[in-house]
Amino acid sequence: MQIAPIDWVIIIFFFVISLGIGLLVSKSSGKSANDFFLSGRNMPWWLLGLSMVATTFSTDTPNLVTDIVRTNGVSGNWVWWAFLITGLLTVFVYAKLWRKSNVNTDLEFYELRYGGKPASFLRKFRALYLGIIFNVITMSAVTLAAIKIGSVMLGLDPWQTVITAGLVTVTFSAIGGFKGVVYTDVILFFVAMGGSIGAAYYLVNLPEVGGLEALIAHENVSGKISILPDFGNTEALITLLIIPLAVQWWSSWYPGAEPGGGGYIAQRMLAAKDENHAIGATLFFNIMHYAFRPWPWILVALASLVVFPDIASIQLAFPDITADKLGNDLAYPAMLTKLPTGLLGLVLASLISAYMSTISTQLNWGSSYIVYDFYKRQINPGASQKRLVAVGRLSTVLLMVLSTLLALFLQNAVQLFNLLLVFGAGTGLIFILRWFWWRINAWSEIAAMVASGVISLLLAIPALHEFLFASAGGVFPPWFEFPFVVLVTSIIWLAVTFLTAAEKQEVLEGFYNKTQPGGPGWAKVLKKAGANSIQKEQVWSVPSGIIAMLLGCVMIYSTMFATGYYIYGRINLAVGLTFLALLSTFLLIRIWKKIKAKVF
Repeated sequence: MQIAPIDWVIIIFFFVISLGIGLLVSKSSGKSANDFFLSGRNMPWWLLGLSMVATTFSTDTPNLVTDIVRTNGVSGNWVWWAFLITGLLTVFVYAKLWRKSNVNTDLEFYELRYGGKPASFLRKFRALYLGIIFNVITMSAVTLAAIKIGSVMLGLDPWQTVITAGLVTVTFSAIGGFKGVVYTDVILFFVAMGGSIGAAYYLVNLPEVGGLEALIAHENVSGKISILPDFGNTEALITLLIIPLAVQWWSSWYPGAEPGGGGYIAQRMLAAKDENHAIGATLFFNIMHYAFRPWPWILVALASLVVFPDIASIQLAFPDITADKLGNDLAYPAMLTKLPTGLLGLVLASLISAYMSTISTQLNWGSSYIVYDFYKRQINPGASQKRLVAVGRLSTVLLMVLSTLLALFLQNAVQLFNLLLVFGAGTGLIFILRWFWWRINAWSEIAAMVASGVISLLLAIPALHEFLFASAGGVFPPWFEFPFVVLVTSIIWLAVTFLTAAEKQEVLEGFYNKTQPGGPGWAKVLKKAGANSIQKEQVWSVPSGIIAMLLGCVMIYSTMFATGYYIYGRINLAVGLTFLALLSTFLLIRIWKKIKAKVF
């Protein structure tokens, strides 16, 4: 397709602004490692909230949503919608705990909560595993989406896309640090939102689609618009709704939706001015991430079923796309090729912004692990601030190179999403309970991490997988794979917990005094410590926090459903859900005021 001069002007203007911000803040970001990775811990909630939303836009997210909708319908998105429960648990229970911990990275938590060599090993291993291996895999999925967009919309070879996009992003990330990432994210947020909404409006009204009413009624679309799966299809109901809501949200570790908080979400909470700003940022993020942002992508995905009803039609329209990159996720960039001049430039800028925001965050976050949790902790404890910043910038470049190389070998976004979900299955419960149950120790986490990884790799063996989960003759039904990994992993880490010694009393007392988690899970530690050596929280806020979480789920899910039903033209149902959303918002505000009055 041909890109008009005005489109190039929009794209280049966006690049100049982004790089300009990186250069502008480079001096202040390079003062110390704390400034480079946390911007001095003085960020307001709205800035961090916008940054979280922009970071999770990503170039692979609309491709992933498109793949899900085309394969399993709108209801297939419950595979990630269920993580709202995790997100709100972080908002109302864990955000204040993370901010109180005052650690530099969430991995530093390990040597605050645990002690001895196991804690040191866990921190070091997770720094390399998450900071390099897991992080590189995640970034490669984002880069894969950029490759597909570049191939379809700009006719670029994969290597041209990764060099062009990667060079700009890594330069901006290495010089601007966390402050540059967050400041640029504000611009990226509005550009990305404007681009996705504008694209959805135009593409739904294409002559071949015929507008919203015609789209909803189309034979390729009408069977895929339901927000809830077919209750008459037991396997679909279990796979798409029951497992995500009953098991997945608390059991699986996934970037951006970690049980108990973690990763780059924790990084932003740690960078907040105080506990209230950390809570405000994460709440704003969850509202935007789940209630409003998915619908433009969903509409484009549904419209793609009319224009490109199958993969063969995409291949016919874009014969230069290699077979290893073909998939349903390619339908999103394929639809964008139909945008007019001007809007095309804005949408391309929004996709570039989504790519830059996600990659720059992953680079800065992963680099913080390498610097704080591996280099400074294990190699050079006496390193100067200047040296730490230099190592951070070097590791940023290396992470970018590794992720772009891996992206050249991947095929589709869902393939990687499912891999990450299963590989982290069963570990999430530890991340939730370790704040509130003294008996969990470093060996618990090591056992869960090893068990989850080994079991997932074993299940990748075709013969074993077929024996356990094949639809005909298998020991278990196909949908039981994820719960199976969770069950076995949980049994293993619980057994290890009780078979190994508890953490030392002084370690447990130090953690409790600093974070004040409260609750009956610390009763034995408090009793042993006595009144003089430990500070007790005045009111345990977790029960009220859980009620706030439930009200928040009702508020956001009602808003999300109402938005969808307004789009579908089911006004009565939408109005009822809107009223429910407003009522739950009112109740949430009241209970949150009580929590703040008692705790802060």
